[in-house]
Amino acid sequence: RDNPYTTPVLKEVVADSYQRLIAPAIERELRNELTEKAEDESIKVFKKNLQQLLMQPPIVGKVVLGWDPAFRTGCKLAVVDETGKVLDTVVIYPTAPTTPAKIASAKEILKKLNKIIVGKEAVLEKTLMAILSRGHILLDDVPGVGKTTLALACSKVLGLDYHRIQFTPDVVPSDIIGFSMYNKESGTFEYKPGVVMTNLLLADEINRTSSKTQSALLEVMEEGQVTVDGETHELPKPFVVLATQNPVGSAGTQLLPQAQLDRFMIRMEMGYPDFQSQVNILRDRQTENPLDKAEQVTSTDEILEMQDEVTQIYIEDKILEYVTSLAMNTREQEMIRLGVSPRGALAVTRLAKARAYVQGRDYVTPEDVQKVFLDVCAHRIILNPKAKIAALSASDVLIEVLKQTKSPDNGR
Repeated sequence: RDNPYTTPVLKEVVADSYQRLIAPAIERELRNELTEKAEDESIKVFKKNLQQLLMQPPIVGKVVLGWDPAFRTGCKLAVVDETGKVLDTVVIYPTAPTTPAKIASAKEILKKLNKIIVGKEAVLEKTLMAILSRGHILLDDVPGVGKTTLALACSKVLGLDYHRIQFTPDVVPSDIIGFSMYNKESGTFEYKPGVVMTNLLLADEINRTSSKTQSALLEVMEEGQVTVDGETHELPKPFVVLATQNPVGSAGTQLLPQAQLDRFMIRMEMGYPDFQSQVNILRDRQTENPLDKAEQVTSTDEILEMQDEVTQIYIEDKILEYVTSLAMNTREQEMIRLGVSPRGALAVTRLAKARAYVQGRDYVTPEDVQKVFLDVCAHRIILNPKAKIAALSASDVLIEVLKQTKSPDNGR
């Protein structure tokens, strides 16, 4: 009755509902999800307060308990009438929900980036999400839409060291990972770092170099290190590869092998700006370049802290089962020859955590998974001839997979 989360309708719940329905579910979920806190005083107080709340004069109606994954330390109650119509809902927490310390920094980063890259809020958000989840980004779009500007803006606003390499047919692996050079004075070979020794590497037009050179990034992207002449060298942290591809003009290009595509957490397109955004771009760049006024929001140490906070975002087992079902359904879908790998499923969960973080939450919902699924998985699957005959894209097929897979929140 003194609980700030209570409402008038919930104070008039059927008296025996607690013993019949609520108590067993709470005991089960507290045991499964909050085992380490099962004996905490806060849990005991929560159960006592809930019981008092429900022991009120009966009315027509009933209470149903849903253990919503959005409420990691509490439960969501709903009162429904005889027709099933929801009369009221409430969330009850045994303890106050927590918020990661650096979430405000994520909001500020996006605010500063939006001043430089106009009209591309969704692209900027996904880029930040990939960086915070320790992923790599592949931008696949036509020239002149701001791919290089995006990389520069991220390096300035996030306070990251930045290197750029223009891939051409004559670029060799040693240009990327470095090489050993003999020092006559010391009589030893010394390692000369390659372009990857940075925080943010812009690999421009990665499809215009040889497969041998492309493969030099495999160890770099997966393990965060390079091996030259049997010696391993750690890369600076954080480390992100932002690669670009130009789909227009395929002469002299080499398609990325599937093994390397799988190393990119997301692939996305920038797209053309809308009418008003294009006008704003033209106006803002008449006398100055917005990049020159980019304001640094974070340091590398703060980005590492934010990455650690993202890893601590709570994800319910039901969400993990949902991601697993989505991945397995891609392997069984009649239009798909090669489905999403376990690495791809892991990438979905990591990016879903980052989306929750950027949205200001410390828990993952099914919507987070649905919002990142296409960007994470479209470049990881291979369609069969049947899909090509039907003129279906990878995104079209994955949208159908989403529709056919049962979601924890609404059953579809």
